Amino acid sequence: KVLYHLEKEEQMPDGMCIDAEGKLWVACIDGGRVIRIDPETGKRIQTVRLPTPRITSCCFGGKDYSEMYVTSAYDGLDEATLAKEPHAGEIFKITGLGVKGIPQNFYAA
Repeated sequence: KVLYHLEKEEQMPDGMCIDAEGKLWVACIDGGRVIRIDPETGKRIQTVRLPTPRITSCCFGGKDYSEMYVTSAYDGLDEATLAKEPHAGEIFKITGLGVKGIPQNFYAA
């Protein structure tokens, strides 16, 4: 079942996580953003833009899981592109989203 069709500017999905409300957060590689999708309606309900396009993953953390951590990539970028994208490869912390994440599941080895 298709849950959501990405808009052209969102590019391609990469890493994802779920928040405490059951909504899906998707890192949009080459789209420079993380989007929040309601899996019940298939609608995008929030967009967080970041200062570099190659967004690779997202997860919640912090004491109460109210912070989102977002990774980005710089691999495959040439010198000219890296000069234009100085934040490529950085990790970002986003606060004030108004939603919290859930603790991760631990599995016995």
